[in-house]
Amino acid sequence: MYKVAIIGASGYTGGELLRMLLNHPEVEITDITSRKYDGTPAHKIHPHIRDSELEFKNKSPSELDADVVFTATPHGASMKIVPELLDAGMKVVDLSGDYRYRDTEVYEKWYGMEHTDKDNKGAFGLPELYRDEIKKAKLVANPGCFPTGAILSSYPLVKNNLVDRIVIDSKTGVSGAGINPSSTTHYPNIADNVNPYKISSHRHMSEIQQELHGFDDVKVSFTPHLVPVNRGLQTTSHSFLIDDITVEELREFYEKEYGDEYFIKLMDEGEIPHLSSVRGSNFVHIGGFEIDETGRIVMLSVIDNLVKGASGQAIQNMNILLGLDESTGLTHFGLHP
Repeated sequence: MYKVAIIGASGYTGGELLRMLLNHPEVEITDITSRKYDGTPAHKIHPHIRDSELEFKNKSPSELDADVVFTATPHGASMKIVPELLDAGMKVVDLSGDYRYRDTEVYEKWYGMEHTDKDNKGAFGLPELYRDEIKKAKLVANPGCFPTGAILSSYPLVKNNLVDRIVIDSKTGVSGAGINPSSTTHYPNIADNVNPYKISSHRHMSEIQQELHGFDDVKVSFTPHLVPVNRGLQTTSHSFLIDDITVEELREFYEKEYGDEYFIKLMDEGEIPHLSSVRGSNFVHIGGFEIDETGRIVMLSVIDNLVKGASGQAIQNMNILLGLDESTGLTHFGLHP
């Protein structure tokens, strides 16, 4: 059995890590940390986690006993503790934005803080694109939820130089804002509304651009919306063709790229992916495959923002780091309806 620990396990992503890791056949959770809840049983914070005997402890990185550590910490906090974990010989899957950028100046621009650990570079933790890099890594930077849905829905288009412009419209559930309530996530402000926010300046746009812009300078724009559901993220990508192709050819590009991917399911013609189909699971459903008369491709993707968009993908990355089948502990389907 491999030993795993979670630093900052009291949030939604920590709860999802616990839910799935407790059923993982190859790992043992040795530590879950929290300064605020030191000494508190896990189920007092995560009521769905019972009979696990896990308890939050306020431990320093050097006190952990683990092969892999998940750092489910705020942006800016991970870079202060990851070096110590790596120096101690532990592998790390970081769920913050601290190590997602190849250029730390881009991080500093979008996150508004100095990056204090420029020596350690993480593999970008999107296995469907970077599996080989992840296998060799000691540090994996888990992507954000918006970038996961957006990149996977558009990657075959840019890889094959089919488009020169992508406009991404994403709708996310309220859990994406984290466990701490605010006026933005207050129920009366969310219910019966679709709320766009940071319409041209969301920090995840830079992450999406990093992964898609490198192909022939494709221009990428992104706008997120908050919708009144607990979890789930639906992305609509509008991409503009350079040269005409048929719908059949379009689908062939996606089949070639994702046909052997366990967690990516391509929808049949006329079938629209639904949030409830992936809720609670690590699967990505991709559909649309339509081209209008102006040469605009419409692609749709859905993920659970807390699973494939965070904790499930982190476990998928852990499996790769440990040499396990990457679907281990993640084969459960979504909760529909």
